[in-house]
Amino acid sequence: MSMDYENYIWDLGGTLLDNYESSSHAFAAALWGMAARVVLHDEIYAALKVSTAFAVDKFASDIPNFLAKYKSLEAVTLQKPILFDGAVEVLTSLSRAGKRNFMISHRDKQVLTILSDAKIASFFTEVVTSDNGFPRKPSPDSILYLLEKYALDAKKTVMIGDRAIDIQAGNAAGVTSIFFDSQKTLSEATQNIRYLQELLG
Repeated sequence: MSMDYENYIWDLGGTLLDNYESSSHAFAAALWGMAARVVLHDEIYAALKVSTAFAVDKFASDIPNFLAKYKSLEAVTLQKPILFDGAVEVLTSLSRAGKRNFMISHRDKQVLTILSDAKIASFFTEVVTSDNGFPRKPSPDSILYLLEKYALDAKKTVMIGDRAIDIQAGNAAGVTSIFFDSQKTLSEATQNIRYLQELLG
C-alpha cells in the first residue's frame, strides 16, 4: 500500500514531532504568566492544531507581546523534541527500502536543529523551511519545487500531514495525500491513518 510510493514529503509538527502537547503547556504558561488567565488544556491543544495564529486570536488577542513570550517558552520545550510513536521505525524502514524523504515546515531553520536533536536529520534529502521563502501551505509551491528539483514522479510521491492545509497542498500539487490523526479523518485525503506504522502496511 503506502510502501509503493518512492518519495515521502513530511510535515513536522503534529506529524513526526509530537509538539502540540508541549506547545499547549507553553501556551498555558504564557497565558497565566502574562494575564493570570486559565484555559483548559484540551481547548488550547485543539486551537493550536488549527494554527498558532488562531489560538492567539482566540485566547490572547488582547495581551501585548503574547506571541513573543509564547514562542520563547515553546522554544525551550523544543530543545527536547518528542517524536510520535513509530516515527523512527517508519523513516528507517523507508530509507532502507530505497525511498526518499523530504520535509516541508512553516518553521524557520530551527527545524534543522530540531531534526538533529531528534536524531532523524540524516533521513531527509531536503528540508524546506520558511527561510526558503515559499508561500505557506495550502499553497502547493514548496511541493512543486521539490517535484521539479528532484524530477520526482508525482504519481509516486505522497504528502503526509496532520492538518487540512497539508492535504490541500498535496492535492493541489497532484501528489497523493495522507492525513495522520489518531482521532479523526479527512475526506479530502487520499488515505487516512491513525498510526504512522500504517505507512509500512
